[in-house]
Amino acid sequence: MPYGVDDAVWEAARDEIRQILIACAKRKGNETIAYSDLVSQVQSLDLQARDERLNHLLGEISRAEAAAGRGMLSVLVVHKHGDMQPGPGFFELAKQLGRKTQDIEACWIAEFNHVCQAWT
Repeated sequence: MPYGVDDAVWEAARDEIRQILIACAKRKGNETIAYSDLVSQVQSLDLQARDERLNHLLGEISRAEAAAGRGMLSVLVVHKHGDMQPGPGFFELAKQLGRKTQDIEACWIAEFNHVCQAWT
């Protein structure tokens, strides 16, 4: 029971987030989505944009998608303001998964392109 959340609810939230992100990747122009906009669409679990549970869910999704050869799907989730890129947790996971993270912008662009190509 991760974070005190029932396993079935956790899985539902993970699947719901994954489907939202796949829809973003499939849209013409391959859209990103802000953390706050993502959590506002999730119905199965009450999440906030700066919620540690969201980070964990995104990590689970990205690990599974990367293992399936489709790239880190959470690359599509970005800050709404400022750099408009994924948060530091994305880049930490990218490094763990063997991505080149010395230039985070190049890493982000390469992963974004990989994910969008996998879903279009």
